[in-house]
Amino acid sequence: MTDLPASARVVIVGGGIVGCSVAYHLGKLGWNDVLLLEQGRLTSGSTWHAAGLVGQLRTSANITQLLGYSVELYGKLEAETGQATGWKRNGGLRLACTSDRWTEVRRQATTAHSFGLEMHLLSASEAQALWPPMAVEDVVGAAFLPTDGQANPADITQALAKGARLASVTLREGVAVTGFELDLGRVRAVHTSAGRIACEKVVLCAGQWTRALAALAGVNIPLVSVRHQYLVTEPIAGVTSGLPTLRDPDRLTYYKEEVGGLVMGGYEPNPKPWAEQGLPERFEFQLLDEDWDHFEPIMELALGRVPALRDAGVKQLINGPESFTPDGNWIIGEAPETRGIFVGAGFNAFGIASAGGAGMALAEWVAKGEPPFDVWPVDIRRFGRNHMDTDWVRTRTLEAYARHYAMAWPHEEYHAGRPLRRSPLWQRLRDQGACLGEKLGWERPNWFAGLDEEPVDVPGFGRPNWFDAVGREHRACRECVALFDQSSFAKFLLVGRDAETALSWLCANDVAKPPGSLTYTQLLNERGGIECDLTVARLTHDRFYLVTGTGFATHDFDWIVRHIPNGLDAHLIDGTSAHAVLSLFGPRAREVLGGVTSDAIDNSALPFATWRRLRVAGAPVMALRVTYVGELGWELHVPVELALTVYEALMEAGQSHGLVNAGYRAIESLRLEKGYRAWGADIGPDHSPLMAGLGWAVKLRRNIPFLGREALVEQQQRPLSRLLAGFTADPEVVLLGRETIYRDGERVGWLSSGGYGYTLGRSIGYGYVRDPAGVDRSHGLAGRYELEVAGERVPAEVFLDPPYDPKNVRVRG
Repeated sequence: MTDLPASARVVIVGGGIVGCSVAYHLGKLGWNDVLLLEQGRLTSGSTWHAAGLVGQLRTSANITQLLGYSVELYGKLEAETGQATGWKRNGGLRLACTSDRWTEVRRQATTAHSFGLEMHLLSASEAQALWPPMAVEDVVGAAFLPTDGQANPADITQALAKGARLASVTLREGVAVTGFELDLGRVRAVHTSAGRIACEKVVLCAGQWTRALAALAGVNIPLVSVRHQYLVTEPIAGVTSGLPTLRDPDRLTYYKEEVGGLVMGGYEPNPKPWAEQGLPERFEFQLLDEDWDHFEPIMELALGRVPALRDAGVKQLINGPESFTPDGNWIIGEAPETRGIFVGAGFNAFGIASAGGAGMALAEWVAKGEPPFDVWPVDIRRFGRNHMDTDWVRTRTLEAYARHYAMAWPHEEYHAGRPLRRSPLWQRLRDQGACLGEKLGWERPNWFAGLDEEPVDVPGFGRPNWFDAVGREHRACRECVALFDQSSFAKFLLVGRDAETALSWLCANDVAKPPGSLTYTQLLNERGGIECDLTVARLTHDRFYLVTGTGFATHDFDWIVRHIPNGLDAHLIDGTSAHAVLSLFGPRAREVLGGVTSDAIDNSALPFATWRRLRVAGAPVMALRVTYVGELGWELHVPVELALTVYEALMEAGQSHGLVNAGYRAIESLRLEKGYRAWGADIGPDHSPLMAGLGWAVKLRRNIPFLGREALVEQQQRPLSRLLAGFTADPEVVLLGRETIYRDGERVGWLSSGGYGYTLGRSIGYGYVRDPAGVDRSHGLAGRYELEVAGERVPAEVFLDPPYDPKNVRVRG
């Protein structure tokens, strides 16, 4: 049946589990003018051959919440629709076979406690009692999540489809989408094999085909296809229907029960891509040829865990391609390139676990213009220019796939596809011992090795090999002066006669100041949540210069453009690649800068929160008097072709003042001591400036309207549900983030970020103290605090004001 309506409010492309989940949830929201199109049959892409394990715990509380929503939905879907789902809440086991893996698992258990998930740490014998077929001689310990489970992917999908139909959503099979009709950057219609369909919005849930399909609408989706194999056995003695799912990361394998036998698959360290020259137009209910040679190493590892596999009959080796992404996280949201195009794709072989929550979040995004809460780890806007090239995406994605079961070391960097984006100082800094990291394709110095040190990260859960090196850089910045290459900053120009009006509406702080002013501000959503956190320099009456974090370039640009009020003459231009940024900070920064410019840079000429143009070593430089490290200094924005010249001049002038190169890990330790917030960790769309202790940066006392003002005014009238607080602990305690916060023995939150303060000589973390009855300063400072770290509680001291230079004397010096 392919008769199609001439129009639909929303067209969903793809009838796998994600597309059907979006259709189901739009129907639940009362949107029934919705049409789902599937070029083959429902589930015929990759859903039908998915393994079907459903785990919940992730490193993000909100993504964990989405997966928890999937579990709850799957538990009631059969009763609601009458369609069998094959859902079993049989729990999930995760094994640890080394001391490092056991540390990782214990930290994961703490994360689970932080997020409100039940998770138990078990001995090897206790794990074996839950999963009798396995050998446990090498098992150090295990974790058990009793609310995890497994499902039949095709049945779950059919149940979601039936629920959508019950809500009057239309589903059509055998209809291929061939193109899109765009007008002024917005989708207006979908072209199909059966005709044109006018629409307001399109949701692309086409799995591996999403990248090519989205390109027809001018949208980039960084995913590629990778072959993934698992085998299905005949019945095995001792395998019962209540057996939990099992993940054995040290052996790269996973297991679930199926009809008295086992499904066993794994993530090999040498994955094979598929369809490198382009996907076939149709690939329905099809598999690739069995590749036993490639699967053999996984099989050998599995035999050591489940000896009964040696004699088990094998029904089939499934070799099914699936879509994977460069960072191992899925992709949802409205595409920044084209209005009305939404995406739900790239589920990295855990689409079944994610689909319920992802469909709910995406449906709300479509219907209400925003997701139900912050979903930054899976937001399509986390990608950038480096993700445009398919070959680069494939190279990085294969590394991400290979690391699926690898140790999740703190601070670990990707290596594939590097170097790509390089500042003018890249080679010079490498020659001087820089250990480089990467963000959004940019090579950035993390730390600098000394004479007897190797500029290489050695992974571990204790104090890392670079701990002393970062300490040197930290102390140099606090006591002398340090130079940081921050060229990767995203930099925008807002221009037009209405630029001030637009920014005054977008910014929570007051930016309607004279040229030469510099303003730190947040940009808020209607709920008062922080969508952007940036610095605004006023250049002229109709030009503003905006600086934001490297990883937020696409997100922040998109947010600003979308929320400039209609009719205003204000246009945003991306100028990131035009300027390098050399950040000079420390008590001797003025002496160093004064040695390379004849322009006045004293407090009267260039006070804090201002900027001016300087002549430095023959180069025109924008000097922004701002800091993220808590010391006197400037961000020096230099034309790219002159950056090396300015760098050399600064280093020469700084020799007598103790100037050193420093990297991003020193920035992190410095900002933790000073109490500066990090977007994506300490602040974000779910947290208002009042909750984050940033009320001082909001123009509420002035009668100036701005986006989010009404929400903040309302928050002022009642107790806050949470308040960001800082915590210090003994120096031997390693804080990484997600450690559980206890107040008087009760769980009240978790750390959003953690690290070490070299000046304080203490470990430092930040996190929201939560209480439904309300939290204020006195509440936050009262009580006895502890932090759970890798399953153990340690005492902690709370603070709300910065422990370092709380009155900003050094910053304004």
